Amino acid sequence: MRKGKVERKTGETSIKLELNLDGRGLYKIETGIPFFNHMLQLMSKHGLFDLNISARGDIDVDFHHLVEDVGICLGRAMKEALGKKERIRRFGFFVLPMDEALAMASVDISGRGILVFNTSIKKKTKAPFDLELAEEFFTAFARSAEITLHINLLYGKNLHHIIEAIFKAVGRAISEAISIDRRVKGIPSTKGVL
Repeated sequence: MRKGKVERKTGETSIKLELNLDGRGLYKIETGIPFFNHMLQLMSKHGLFDLNISARGDIDVDFHHLVEDVGICLGRAMKEALGKKERIRRFGFFVLPMDEALAMASVDISGRGILVFNTSIKKKTKAPFDLELAEEFFTAFARSAEITLHINLLYGKNLHHIIEAIFKAVGRAISEAISIDRRVKGIPSTKGVL
């Protein structure tokens, strides 16, 4: 089993996170932000990795600190769980429809933490959880996991559907990238390292 466990405590947040990449999409998530809990549950369920998160933070001030720090912890746990990255497919891609929204996620377990986040709508809204927070989460996640992650919103109108499509698409793309391919010997790179 490829597992990662991270604890992070700062003046703003306290997080305990456990990840099992070889799971079944089981989850137990409590961040104090119900919509964020739901998005992480969807990512776990559709990515088929088990995820346990217990997180507290200064959400009475703003959601930013907690959302970013959960991204950091999830990224670190994924990096730990992947170990030497032997025999993985490395690349993953998924296009996901959610009602009127269509989102695309592409992943390269590259050893380089990069996020490209393309949306055609305003990132800031009056909603308590918006696209700017989603982008902060995925930025922290990609950097800490040391993966290249491209997220593209092809179209959509409803913010809930858009964010949900993004989290599900990322889960599916990660599931593909981390899967073991028996034909791959060692590290899937001509450099011999990721």
